[in-house]
Amino acid sequence: MLEKLKKVLHREPRLPDRLSYEETRDYLEREEPQAKAALAKRQDVRPEILYYLARDDSPEIRRSIAANPSTPVKADALLVSDSDDQVRCELARKISRILPDLDPDIRTRLRDEMITLLEGLAADQLPRVRQIIAEEIKHATNVPHHVVKQLAKDVEFMVCAPILEYSPLLNDDDLREIIASTTVSGALAAISRRTQVSENVSDAIASTLDIPAVAALLANPSAQIREETLDRIIDQAEGIETWHEPMVLRPELSIRAMRRIAGFVASSLVNRMIERHGIEGDFAEDLLKKVRHRLAREPVVDGDASDTDPRKEVAELFDAGCLDDAAIGEALDHKRRRFVILALARLAGIEAELVTTILDSKNGVVITALTWKASLAMRTALRIQRELSRVPPDEIVNARNGIDYPFTPEELSESLSPFLS
Repeated sequence: MLEKLKKVLHREPRLPDRLSYEETRDYLEREEPQAKAALAKRQDVRPEILYYLARDDSPEIRRSIAANPSTPVKADALLVSDSDDQVRCELARKISRILPDLDPDIRTRLRDEMITLLEGLAADQLPRVRQIIAEEIKHATNVPHHVVKQLAKDVEFMVCAPILEYSPLLNDDDLREIIASTTVSGALAAISRRTQVSENVSDAIASTLDIPAVAALLANPSAQIREETLDRIIDQAEGIETWHEPMVLRPELSIRAMRRIAGFVASSLVNRMIERHGIEGDFAEDLLKKVRHRLAREPVVDGDASDTDPRKEVAELFDAGCLDDAAIGEALDHKRRRFVILALARLAGIEAELVTTILDSKNGVVITALTWKASLAMRTALRIQRELSRVPPDEIVNARNGIDYPFTPEELSESLSPFLS
């Protein structure tokens, strides 16, 4: 009952739909906070009343005045430096929405005053205020270029990112200048995601060798990348796995680029590249042969003698009935990747190349299903996920009850079926 009474006492009074100037003044003279709060939200109140309320001690009332589209610019100017952060946030949101709709070809005093307000808010010490402006004007074409560029150079990612990724007012010179000077993490990747990225901008991004930015550039189908620029990226790409998939899926890859890429990316990605670009016949076979040759000469990093033949060793252990969890565990201890691949292939009855494709997928479920098909223990599946395939920790399939496979045989078989068909 007490709470209901409080709500009634603090509820804004319902003012008449039409108010004369004298009636409005009467409400203000009574100094009733609820009445002033109601007046601050109304768009039919005289400008001088709204200006008066812009000086009110209550931040809640000043917030309403800042958000009110009928508030005169003279009153808005008082609020640009308001001590209340939320007042400035409301004002930033309103000004950013109104200004782009004003005709830029008509030099009016109102537009000039609005631009002055926007400039002040774009330099606000609170990042949230600047972020609101950036989000509101990121697609606008009728706002001052210098304000857009100022926000694009902001030191806060949440402020500069919307402008860098979307603003149509940034030209190539602006973008290259920012690429050369920015120290904001993620800024270059935001540029890489723009709807249109020219060859010159792509060159500038590629020259930075910023890994997330180049990955985003490669993944952007509308980004124009010169062949020589792509060549420079490929030169550095072998050890940067995050570049491999977007590189393979780039539209209009040259034959030369595809041959180079096939020399280091996972075999599963080579197959996707062949499908993506509709490659058939001899060229497709050449790419697959390149992968097979690479896998065949893959070095064995272990403590065995250099002349150890893993194929022969796997065959002998299999014939002796000793190709088991212990043998594979020992191979994992010594980082014998090739031995483990051949052993899994022999135990599962599938091709070694297919085993490599499954391991390179980093799919914990499919790798677990492969280990199950090879009649190995779940603990071996865990080691293969972690040590051989480097499955991300949050995607690793763990054992049930510490030792059991967490899926039924039917589920495991179904997980493998796309690879075996």
